[in-house]
Amino acid sequence: MAPQMGLAMNKLMIFVMDPIADINFKKDSTLAIAQAAQAAGWPLAYAELSDLFIENGNAFADVQALTVFDDAKHWFELGERHTLALGSEHAIMMRKDPPFDSPFLYATHILQRAATAGALVVNNPQSLRDCNEKLFATQFPDCCPPLLVSNNLAKLRAFHQKHNDVIFKPLDGMGGSGIFRCKQSDSNLASIIEVLTDNGTDYIMAQKFIPAISAGDKRILMINGEPVEYALARIPADGELRGNLAAGGQGVAQPLTARDKEIASRVGPTLRAKGLFFVGLDVIGDYLTEINVTSPTCIREIDAAYSTNIGPRLISAIDEAFLSKKR
Repeated sequence: MAPQMGLAMNKLMIFVMDPIADINFKKDSTLAIAQAAQAAGWPLAYAELSDLFIENGNAFADVQALTVFDDAKHWFELGERHTLALGSEHAIMMRKDPPFDSPFLYATHILQRAATAGALVVNNPQSLRDCNEKLFATQFPDCCPPLLVSNNLAKLRAFHQKHNDVIFKPLDGMGGSGIFRCKQSDSNLASIIEVLTDNGTDYIMAQKFIPAISAGDKRILMINGEPVEYALARIPADGELRGNLAAGGQGVAQPLTARDKEIASRVGPTLRAKGLFFVGLDVIGDYLTEINVTSPTCIREIDAAYSTNIGPRLISAIDEAFLSKKR
């Protein structure tokens, strides 16, 4: 049975995540991180977004003790629910999947209050708010393809006219949702732009099409600003534009290229400065296209191919940061 947890505990790692009963055992990166933390001696707790709250200025969470197992039929057990004041004895893994909607936004404010009380929150709540996964990449224009972020229909049409083959995508999508490719003579151009921008209201991104997508959309995992030495290239299915695994892409692990390492080196210091411990860079060919800061995945696929032990490496970095906060 899972251990019973009282209201007061020393060192504790709390996973704020989607319902654990619904995860994909074979692929879930949050479970891989939890298993690594448990193996490293961390007591674990589980909470969902709705379990976070502020009372009289202080951050709390209704949590349950969590025990995880490497068993496809029985991968977790939960203890009784208790309320904890979040503070310096806690490391909090914010692993709620997008969308970045109002509940997610308010949760980051609650977690910011926990961080102020001394908790180590991974990733930094302020940075989760500041770093939109598509816009964040534009801070590194030397790494990105030609792109435009706008809600102006004329500017978006002009960008397409200049580059002829363009990807249009919403700024808040995930898993490849809402992505359109418009070639030079695409008769749907006006309609696509109007729909994505809600007739000029919402901002979207236009990005010059990168033919190297046929070789895969690479996910490079970054731990405290340093890249894991292998990436997962997500190769589009036949007849499909998107490489996302959620859109049917095939994952193939491969060593980082020289350009991959250059991009990681360029972005890494900013990730460390912003407290973004665990991040996924999306790279197509020689170009950075997104920086995933909410709940990056692909741990299990890369580990299975190259025994990279990504979970233990992340936990080791968290251990070091946690001890540093207490000195």
